[in-house]
Amino acid sequence: MSDINTPKKRKRINLYALVWRMPIIVWQLLFFVGPLLFMVAMSFFLVKNYHMVEAFEMKNWIKMFGKNYFWDSYYLTFGLATLSTFVATLIAFPASFALAFKVSDNVRRWVIFLLIIPFFTSYLVRVFAWYVILAESGVINAMLSYIGLGPYTMLNTKFGTLIGYLTLTLPLVIILQTFSLANIDKNLIQAAKNLGCSPVRTIYSVIIPLAKTGLIVAALFCFILSFGDFVSPYYLGGSKPPTLPILIIDTTKSGQQWPRAAVVAVVMMATLISIAFAALALAYKKRASK
Repeated sequence: MSDINTPKKRKRINLYALVWRMPIIVWQLLFFVGPLLFMVAMSFFLVKNYHMVEAFEMKNWIKMFGKNYFWDSYYLTFGLATLSTFVATLIAFPASFALAFKVSDNVRRWVIFLLIIPFFTSYLVRVFAWYVILAESGVINAMLSYIGLGPYTMLNTKFGTLIGYLTLTLPLVIILQTFSLANIDKNLIQAAKNLGCSPVRTIYSVIIPLAKTGLIVAALFCFILSFGDFVSPYYLGGSKPPTLPILIIDTTKSGQQWPRAAVVAVVMMATLISIAFAALALAYKKRASK
């Protein structure tokens, strides 16, 4: 009897799970898959007399891929996002390590709350705050002038863009890393110390491998947010040379070339999806048994 009823029970459970999954499936279809497919289709349209005409031609792809400024923007955007991810990860790890292992639970909760507070404020407002701080007559150069240094140009540079990226991503990276490190079994760390591991080797051989998934996911979020950010490279980086999000705006303003802008957007989405799958595969990859 149990063998006969098992398939029906399994089918009922699957149907129950499917019902609960439907909202997220419908949401993804309506607000991600649908717009993405429309954007891909639009990349094959043509613009005639400032109006889009339905077509299926590769002219937009050939045009954009044949332009050096497109590849310059792509490499610049990819490089800045990679640098932002690397810097944010390095800065966040000591802070996350301290929050996970060196402070009490109560202090950790308060610090995480303080890290969340910046998200209550508009990102644009925070960027403009840096605009005042990084200006040649701003706070940093004023402080440096007291010791005979400066003024240094920090606005309209890649450094300014990087500061904006870190403003957006660093609190989130610290929070995600802290959650990952705090969930490590402390007994494993103590065992490593008892076996004679130095603090550095314990971090490298025990803590980082155990927190690998959370660390990679945090870095992935940082890369995605930096890669698609428009505000920081525009207001702090000067938008010259443009990153891909700025290139999309410039392309739409140039003769209403929405199809060519769609090409840039599709390339961005393809890059982010590829990076996301590669990062998740690395994050959840199991160690090969020796």
